[in-house]
Amino acid sequence: MVNDDLILLGHGSGGVLSHKLLSDLIIPALSGTPLSGQDDAAVIECNGRQLAFTTDSYVVDPIFFPGGDIGCLAVNGTVNDLSMVGATPLFISCGLIIEEGFSRRDLSLIVASMRRAADEAGVRIVTGDTKVVPRGKADRIFINTAGIGVFDGRVSLSGANARPGDKVIVSGTIGDHGIAVMAAREGLSLATEIQSDCAALNGLVREMLSAAGDAVRVLRDPTRGGVATTIKEIALQSGVTITLDEAQLPVDPAVCGVCAILGLDPLYVANEGKLLAVVSPDAASGLLEIMRQQPLGKDSAIIGEVSAAGGGRVQMKTAVGGIRSVEMLAGEQLPRIC
Repeated sequence: MVNDDLILLGHGSGGVLSHKLLSDLIIPALSGTPLSGQDDAAVIECNGRQLAFTTDSYVVDPIFFPGGDIGCLAVNGTVNDLSMVGATPLFISCGLIIEEGFSRRDLSLIVASMRRAADEAGVRIVTGDTKVVPRGKADRIFINTAGIGVFDGRVSLSGANARPGDKVIVSGTIGDHGIAVMAAREGLSLATEIQSDCAALNGLVREMLSAAGDAVRVLRDPTRGGVATTIKEIALQSGVTITLDEAQLPVDPAVCGVCAILGLDPLYVANEGKLLAVVSPDAASGLLEIMRQQPLGKDSAIIGEVSAAGGGRVQMKTAVGGIRSVEMLAGEQLPRIC
């Protein structure tokens, strides 16, 4: 029998348990923000100007993995959350919680990685805090970041904006980050090393909005819980039904192979350098071509459409022609992934 009073690993998965914890306890107590307003960053008014504000914490294990580390992950993740509401990221804070006995050399590598990521994304790390806890009271190092961004104009990107007929685009292969981290953690020997997709997406978003403007309704980065959970969130926020096409999902063959061996579904594996876009149907093909011209969008694909109003449902047209329901991640598929 499960004790409902206990916090489980699954409450941090980004899936069903996470959403229940947020909707039942945390959000009502702290802000009361309705579901329609729960996006990757808050859009706030300050002296007549819109600002975007976000925060996140990073507890990935291992802290160094193929394609990245906890430092660049923290910076890029915060940049991406600001970008998903259409803001230009400007400033980031950095909070370090370090376990006693942690290597100074590793700390030096991590903060250098953060600086490189910030420089590449065009943001500045302007404030922070450092705490050290006794040995055994943490796991080497945790990082918290917060970010502030500004808007060039009045932008309205939200998970609540999807409309029937809209197309769903993903900017590249899915599941790369989660499988790269898991392979490093478990010491898996693979014929082809899988690299995390950890990257800042603000440049890609800038090109997308410049080309398509208001035709872009929703932007989200499918991190914890993967594409499936993020699409389900959008369907619930907008009150629509979204139909995905399994045959159109871009998955790297190596990632697909590892998932098949381990019984994982790439739809639920975390990404850290991909975005989902819901766009008006008349702009989808043109925007897809523009995205494919960008290094971080070269494998972009239209993977589905908003098929009906109402329901908050997600379904998948399978490769063999059937239809199956797609729900949020249940439990914790790959803990400590971001």
